[in-house]
Amino acid sequence: MEKVILVLNAGSSSLKFSLYADGAGDPELRLHGQIEDIRGTPHFIARDEQGTLLAEQRWNEPLEQSGAALHLVEFLRSLHKRFELVAVGHRVVHGGEEFSAPVRVDAATLDRLARFSPLAPLHQPHNLAAIRAIAERAPQLPQVACFDTAFHRRQPELAQLFALPTAITARGVRRYGFHGLSYEYIASVLPQLDPVAARGRVVVAHLGNGASLCAMDGGRSVAGTTGFTALDGLPMGTRCGSLDPGVILYLLDELQMDARAIERLLYKESGLLGVSGLSSDMRELLASDSPRAVLAVELFVYRIGREIGSLAAALGGLDALVFTAGIGEHALPIRERVCRAAAWLGVELDPAANAAGGPRISTPGSAVSVWVIPTDEELMIARHTRRTLSPT
Repeated sequence: MEKVILVLNAGSSSLKFSLYADGAGDPELRLHGQIEDIRGTPHFIARDEQGTLLAEQRWNEPLEQSGAALHLVEFLRSLHKRFELVAVGHRVVHGGEEFSAPVRVDAATLDRLARFSPLAPLHQPHNLAAIRAIAERAPQLPQVACFDTAFHRRQPELAQLFALPTAITARGVRRYGFHGLSYEYIASVLPQLDPVAARGRVVVAHLGNGASLCAMDGGRSVAGTTGFTALDGLPMGTRCGSLDPGVILYLLDELQMDARAIERLLYKESGLLGVSGLSSDMRELLASDSPRAVLAVELFVYRIGREIGSLAAALGGLDALVFTAGIGEHALPIRERVCRAAAWLGVELDPAANAAGGPRISTPGSAVSVWVIPTDEELMIARHTRRTLSPT
């Protein structure tokens, strides 16, 4: 029987999972899948590491995150002749100032993490619901929280500060940064592809439904586009990105919107969806000739170009640019446009390499090397879970 670690990524409407062998080397994938449409008509599907379908189930009633998590645990227990579940690792979006590294979760930790739910309302409550459900059903099963904010906690103090009164800063109102598990994974594999760049100044573009950029110097985060919440920075699938705070006052005073209506607008009705009026999916926008869809793509690329310049300034130059996540890994027109906008920094794209998907998509003579590297947050969580429970 093989010992395994379950990795869970709980979102508002889905629960993604991966199962990793807890062997002597790097954790190896054994199963993966998800439960989609949790609040509607849930659909469970599990596949092995080769993509072969292992199990599928549908429900006519909502499960919520707790029910979905418990179904996964029971599914794995049904495979008891093959696997022994020894731990669960969770992606938890916000760790605040308090959590700068993965941590084994207990009741007190859950209570502390719940305080950060207002800072990540689309993710944190669902992350914690899955942990609570498993703790109630299997209290002896170790669970580890791995934070999207942790990788950024070593940024210089100046990079974390807002120009607010110190009494407000002292309450934890500062830049935290997100997608840290993705950036940490890229930092772990870039040395294998470009050792020189990995020791230098790198901007990583995590471009997906959630999107951000991170400036890394020697593999460490020094600045980024996201801040106090995951709203800041680039326009995203449904999130607005950077916004003049005066707009919030306008929405309150002139449009008479309350806090919950503004939250819904900024988190769920803006970004690519809001500008295009069509979709939050970059694939649909690139395929559309709608002027608003074209505008949404142009705005997305424009903002990325501006932020790359900002992060290059924070780094004092640029040695490499890395694309990752769904859009970064698969949307070659976006990579091409971003590289064109960054030509002033010394980026020179190789169109054939870009069409082939990389991994290197810059010309041999490009002053800045450009890479496409698939991210693997789940593997990063499996690694952290094992190290946290067996530090030696």
